Amino acid sequence: MATGRTHRPATRGRGIPEATVARLPLYLRALTALSERSVPTVSSEELAAAAGVNSAKLRKDFSYLGSYGTRGVGYDVEYLVYQISRELGLTQDWPVVIVGIGNLGAALANYGGFASRGFRVAALIDADPQMAGKPVAGMPVQHTDELERIIQDNGVSIGVIATPAGAAQQVCDRLVAAGVTSILNFAPTVLTVPDGVDVRKVDLSIELQILAFHEQRKAGEEAADTMPAVAARKQPADKGPDGDVPAVMPA
Repeated sequence: MATGRTHRPATRGRGIPEATVARLPLYLRALTALSERSVPTVSSEELAAAAGVNSAKLRKDFSYLGSYGTRGVGYDVEYLVYQISRELGLTQDWPVVIVGIGNLGAALANYGGFASRGFRVAALIDADPQMAGKPVAGMPVQHTDELERIIQDNGVSIGVIATPAGAAQQVCDRLVAAGVTSILNFAPTVLTVPDGVDVRKVDLSIELQILAFHEQRKAGEEAADTMPAVAARKQPADKGPDGDVPAVMPA
């Protein structure tokens, strides 16, 4: 079985823009849903709507893959699933280690979508000695003292950090030193890594803050829309259309 250390995705070598790479999982999710419903073909408009992008951008993205569809027919769903999966490196096995088995780490360990998307959780690792040997998602948690050995034995190139912020950089340094070249960081801190190491950060609090900004802006816009009506209701009855001049002059 192939592992992540011996095979890497071809997207960079083929010159696919990072923005396009970021949208490929969206297309794959939409296509997988269509495949599960036995839909044979899909138009660019239908697939774009399902993925949440516009159809022109989708067609441009697919042109980087060499896939242009068939006029009047659309795209072959099964072929696109294979093609995008291959570009993302999901047609092979990617062993992953999760470091930090608290509430978040345990939730990640129990997530059932990894295996179906080409990722195999090779080990769960935690610094707490009392966690060692404890089963989580059917796997025994291993101590961080075993981190380097686990990475080497399993050929791990992807690490997931779900530790507290204060421990994240040290864990990151050990992962990189052991050969991990891609890191998914859930810790609320910015990691420093050398060239050649990719980091993707997932910060739920930042996403919530962005949503709070949009909610505040929408509330402000609604308040602004009601101000003219309120001002009109408060205009004194003894003022004319020009303000201070009475509407009815004395005789």
